[in-house]
Amino acid sequence: MPGTPFGVVHLDVPAVTSGLAVGSLVVGIVSILVSLPVAGIGMIGAGGDGAWAAGAFAMLGVLTGAGAVGIGLFGLRQIRRPSPPPAVRFSGRGLAWAGVSCGGAGLLLNLGGLGLALLVGWS
Repeated sequence: MPGTPFGVVHLDVPAVTSGLAVGSLVVGIVSILVSLPVAGIGMIGAGGDGAWAAGAFAMLGVLTGAGAVGIGLFGLRQIRRPSPPPAVRFSGRGLAWAGVSCGGAGLLLNLGGLGLALLVGWS
């Protein structure tokens, strides 16, 4: 305040990257990587139990894909939530959207790989 011995200090707290957004991206990438063995095992083991093994990997991939989408949406909500100035602000909107999209792509790839494995196993 001009003319007085007092001053007002406003400490700017830097934004912190949301852990939910980072976790969503990591789990989404894992979901996409799990989809590779789903299609591979389903095609290689066409005569035997390849569809069962592909189904086990597909369950893992579907669960991680759905988890990535859920965690990414929670991360977006955490980032979007307004907070008063002394509280911690979160950043990482792009990471959260990338996690949601990777999780959705992994979910679709795993379901497609399972469908392919079942189709090859039944023919």
